[in-house]
Amino acid sequence: MVTVAGRNAVMTLFSSPTCFYSHRTRMVLAEKNISVEVVNVEGTDLPEDLVDLNPYHSVPTLVDRDLVLYDSRVIIEYLDERFPHPPLMPVDPVTRAQFRLALYRIEKDWYSLAEKIEAASDAKQASRVRKMLEESIVASSDVFGAKRYFLSDEFSLVDCSVAPILWRLNAYGIDLPPQAQPVLNYMNDVFSRPSFQESLTELEQEMRQ
Repeated sequence: MVTVAGRNAVMTLFSSPTCFYSHRTRMVLAEKNISVEVVNVEGTDLPEDLVDLNPYHSVPTLVDRDLVLYDSRVIIEYLDERFPHPPLMPVDPVTRAQFRLALYRIEKDWYSLAEKIEAASDAKQASRVRKMLEESIVASSDVFGAKRYFLSDEFSLVDCSVAPILWRLNAYGIDLPPQAQPVLNYMNDVFSRPSFQESLTELEQEMRQ
């Protein structure tokens, strides 16, 4: 984990140890080797500071001196601009816009389905949504196979957003079929990155054991 002693950290991240929104934020922090104090938030027992700082009481919430951010996409783009090395978004405005559109689609197509799986109240509903997520990922196999990373030869914020969902597939009961081999290759590559391993909480590590 990227947790360090609070007195040495410039920033504080309120983070859920199992939430994929928090996970992608921790990935960016690890990729950029940013010193941060991570405060784990579990269940409904919220830290007083979080209640005071964030009107939505949501995670992740990033505190950087007087600045408080509480949307994961806003947080990861802020981190990329505040700590520009290594860059995780392209400089070219057209390509940058394409990457932002990819982030939007990942959230609309995959994050929304993952949320439904985790919130499903019955087995039939969960099975239907699992099938939808699996089919959507398999349908993207060509994109995964086109370059080393998603849409690029360089690791980016898009990868930081895709990887947490792929890491949770086993926990969701999803086994990708052989025709999704490009996705499986991508998973092996990204999951072996030191920054990805550093971003995992103990509970996230257990998701694939």
